[in-house]
Amino acid sequence: QVQLVESGGGLVQAGDSLRLSCARSGLTVSTYTMGWFRQAPGKEREFVGAITWGYSTYYGVSVKGRFTISRDNAKNTVYLQMNSLKPEDTAVYYCAATRSFAMRELPGTSNYYYWGQGTQVTVSS
Repeated sequence: QVQLVESGGGLVQAGDSLRLSCARSGLTVSTYTMGWFRQAPGKEREFVGAITWGYSTYYGVSVKGRFTISRDNAKNTVYLQMNSLKPEDTAVYYCAATRSFAMRELPGTSNYYYWGQGTQVTVSS
């Protein structure tokens, strides 16, 4: 059974940093691309970024230069380092897994097979 479990969310102030983790079980992580998405109340789920099994990374426009994705296959964990947080970064953050590695496919939620339950990030001004 595949499980993705996010952790590390919380309440921070604007300008702070936060690191989210996504622990995986039940899948061979080295052959999956791992993505991060977020969803704010009343909005659609937004692509944050992804890291392929080849360690290539891609980011959404709104977070590029502030967020960094990394992975540790030995620990079966993917990380989302978030710096210079803004109130508009407030959302539930999800990690997800896909077999795709094509850049044009990575922002699409329908391309991901497995999803975590999400972790709340709240940034106060």
